[in-house]
Amino acid sequence: MGTTQLLFWLLSALSIFSAMMVLISKNPVHSVLWLVLVFFTISGHYILLNAQFLFIVNLIVYAGAIMVLFLFVIMLMNLNKDAEPQKSIWMKLAGAISGGSLLLIFVSVVRSASEMQSKQALLKTGNIGLIDQLGKTLFSEYVIPFEISSVLFLSAMVGAVAIGKKH
Repeated sequence: MGTTQLLFWLLSALSIFSAMMVLISKNPVHSVLWLVLVFFTISGHYILLNAQFLFIVNLIVYAGAIMVLFLFVIMLMNLNKDAEPQKSIWMKLAGAISGGSLLLIFVSVVRSASEMQSKQALLKTGNIGLIDQLGKTLFSEYVIPFEISSVLFLSAMVGAVAIGKKH
């Protein structure tokens, strides 16, 4: 077994374990921290696939900004046992049915994966996921849509500040 394959299996096991801990943890802050670890392991998979842009975006946007937002919301909500709604038997039954359906989908995907093994992705070849190729494409072929979206984001930020500003 090569180093890349060993690293893939290690990241996969850590990712699955962390995702399970997100669900099992009783403390919401601990769940968010486990979710940060899930995002880091997913970023590791992007590096293994030679997709540096997705790696950087996943770290900055998800593990950085979204998780800080989650932590602020959880801390501002001040959750306690009295505020939690009691789950009825129907909600538990719906959750069990949904989980069972998801398990059936996973089993069918794993069974059909043996057929897909002959179609392997080209790893560490080509320049599809590289940042310099993405930048060249954005600033040559798609420069007008890129600039229009930047003006749209700027106007959205100005609008958010104008709405949030006290008179």
